[in-house]
Amino acid sequence: MSDLEEARAFFANDRYASEATGIVIEEVGEHYAKCSLKLDGRHLNAVGHVMGAVVYTMADFTFAVSTNFKAERPTVTNAAQISYLNSPKGDTLYSESRLLKDGHRICFYEIRVRDSEGVDVAVISMNGYHI
Repeated sequence: MSDLEEARAFFANDRYASEATGIVIEEVGEHYAKCSLKLDGRHLNAVGHVMGAVVYTMADFTFAVSTNFKAERPTVTNAAQISYLNSPKGDTLYSESRLLKDGHRICFYEIRVRDSEGVDVAVISMNGYHI
């Protein structure tokens, strides 16, 4: 089984991200993940824009995959700061993680969310706590 297949099987248990929202793990590596989400009507708010919580959920799930796939110790989100930059124009969102620091107890990642047209949708800073 490849790392990608193994990650998808493990994180299938995160039913909110995988079933309710439809987020898919596209790539996985050491301290790295890339996820996608095909947008549809369930992701829109009352005024017809993508709900901010959808973007945040994507970032949080990408962080979880980055920090917990094949990890020696589980990591949970400790704090997060999201900056929404633009409304998505494309029909698919992509989120990608980047490890900035990994300490004994605390880690720090940047998650970028873009759409299928290359529009920057959000930048999220996430601190994790290794438990």
